Amino acid sequence: MKSRLIAGIAAVVLALVGAVMVFSFANGAEARAVQGLEPIDVLVVREPVPAGTPVSELAASLVVEQLPGSSVADTALKNLDSSAGMVTSVDLIAGEQLLAERLVDPSELVAPSSVEVPEGLHEISILVEPRRIAGGKVTAGDYVGVFMSLPEGGLEERPEAESSQLGLPKVLVTAVQGAPVSPAAADPAAEGEETQGDVLPEGSLMVTLALNPDQATRLVFVSEFGFVWLSKANAANSDAPPFIVQDKELYR
Repeated sequence: MKSRLIAGIAAVVLALVGAVMVFSFANGAEARAVQGLEPIDVLVVREPVPAGTPVSELAASLVVEQLPGSSVADTALKNLDSSAGMVTSVDLIAGEQLLAERLVDPSELVAPSSVEVPEGLHEISILVEPRRIAGGKVTAGDYVGVFMSLPEGGLEERPEAESSQLGLPKVLVTAVQGAPVSPAAADPAAEGEETQGDVLPEGSLMVTLALNPDQATRLVFVSEFGFVWLSKANAANSDAPPFIVQDKELYR
């Protein structure tokens, strides 16, 4: 009888201990879960943003969202207070958290030259819209052909006529930089005003080419007074004699 009583008391004690342990574990798990779900305010991209966008224009494409602490990246930004003067280093996708490493100094957007520039050549940079580059993409180490168009003055016999020519069949690309949009481009007061030379076209690329003095002079001239298109040129392409196209010869 006495032994059964002791056994019963022991069973009750063990049951109580077990209940306390389960309760403690459950409370600890709940506390851990609450800690992981504790909302944190972070900046989230709400619409796609191209690389090279200045921070001053980035706020319109961001929204502050509360996310569970366990899902927030260590480098996620809560505000842009410490990012003045920076630009986006890559294209931002809608829905992603804005990470600190996505913002860099504008100078860091310049792709480092991956090729050795031959001695005696000049490096000249030109601003080119994506549609004027083959496929809209070019990288350091590529060769490009430079097509030049002049609205007039390119032909001695017909100075009033437009003309186009493959002026530089094969030149080396040494660097490419995404050109951010000038703040003036977003100023409604500037709409309709002459802004050429002050505003960088959205999405354009700053392409740097290695040229000899004669080529560099030609490129500077056509960049000032005409238009430039870039083609992808194979390193083995021959330097074919220039063929000039005029309006009257286009369909011949």
